[in-house]
Order: sequence, then C-alpha cells, then structure tokens
Amino acid sequence: PFPAVLCIHGGGFRAGNRQSYSGLIKKFAERGYVAATVTYRLAPKYPFPAAVHDVKAAVRWLRANARTYRIDPNRIGVTGGSAGGHLAQFLGVTSDVAMFEGDGGNPRESSKVQCVVNYYGPSDFTKSYGKSVDAAEVLPLFLGGNLEQEPRKHIIASPLYWVTPNAAPTLQIHGTKDTYVAFEQAEWLIERLKAAHVEARLLRLEGAGHGFKGEDAQRAEEAMFAFFDAHLKK
Repeated sequence: PFPAVLCIHGGGFRAGNRQSYSGLIKKFAERGYVAATVTYRLAPKYPFPAAVHDVKAAVRWLRANARTYRIDPNRIGVTGGSAGGHLAQFLGVTSDVAMFEGDGGNPRESSKVQCVVNYYGPSDFTKSYGKSVDAAEVLPLFLGGNLEQEPRKHIIASPLYWVTPNAAPTLQIHGTKDTYVAFEQAEWLIERLKAAHVEARLLRLEGAGHGFKGEDAQRAEEAMFAFFDAHLKK
C-alpha cells in the first residue's frame, strides 16, 4: 500500500474548487503517493463547521476505501492553501474532538492525519480583523457574524486554540508580505505547537505574498515533498 495525501483547495471558505489541485495530485502520484482532492460545502450557504465536517469525512472515506485504492491507512497526510491551509491544520489539531466529525459517513473510521503541510492558512480568527485585507468580508460569512457578534465561533474555528500534544507534525509555509493572512499567524501556530512538544517547522519566504511564484513556489513545493517523504515514507 501507498501513503496518501489529501489536498484541500482555498478560496476564502466561499469559493474555489478541487480541480485547482489537479496538477499537484499528479505530481504526488509520480512520487509514489495516492493523492486525492475534496469538495467541501462553502459559505455563506453552509457556514462553519460544515467545511470541517466535509474534510474529516474525506479522511474517513480514504480509510474506508484504503484497500480499493491501495492506501496505507496509517500514512495519510494533508495539505492546503489559505482557507484550505486552515482546514488542513484543523484536521491536524482536532483528531480527537468528536464535535467536529459530522455525519458524512464511515463513522467507525478515524479522521486523524499523520502530518500537515499548511500553506498560509490562518490560525487565529480573533486577531484577523485589521490585519487582513478581506477578513471583515470573509469571516462573517464563514462564522455567521463578526467578532463582536460571534466571538465564541471565532475562537472555536481557530486551529491555534485546539493545539495539544496529540497534534500532527506540521510544516507551515508563509510569506512575510502576505496581506490576506498575516505572517504572524504562522508564527503563533508554530510556537504553540512547539510548546506542546509537537514537531513543527516554519518555512519563511521573505517578501512573498499570498500565493507563491517562481523560486518561492519551487522552494515551497520542495519543502512540502521533503516533509511528506520524511513522515509518510518511513
């Protein structure tokens, strides 16, 4: 059986589609992985935690169908960018939180992932306003209100507040000039994971924004593959 990687698209929780990762999953396949992408429900029609329920159901589905697709159910990683990075990280820190499983099928399977590569995903929604060019537009749609209206949801939806020693090893890749998700969001997450004695690395891309090009994109991709190889190809 092969290790597997689930790829989760971005789009501010309200847009995007899984086809955007078609090129990447072919690269994973060439490197000896079973790669999959997931469609999840989008805001504002389906606010938090619908998207979380869907990506957890996707991990459970991979395990339930492991034999069919020659997947090793003990070697499943996850990656995503922006909103997809947030959802990937959420999988990494809430494997033992029953309230996020939803009813998307295969309830006997685990939604645990063995490692996470998080491309510029937000970690703390309570500190996004004023630091992101679109947080005031995006987060009320995803969370059913702004920070004053739904403070508890902003906390519950933030991966930072779910970090425990059981969290999955994480590589966070983030540009220092990101205007959509502030670079400090990555620093907070990595510091919290390290404080919990979880393996955590931050690839800091100087001057890069939200989405990488050229050498930055190549560095990020090489780091991602190396991280997955180290954790899933043992």
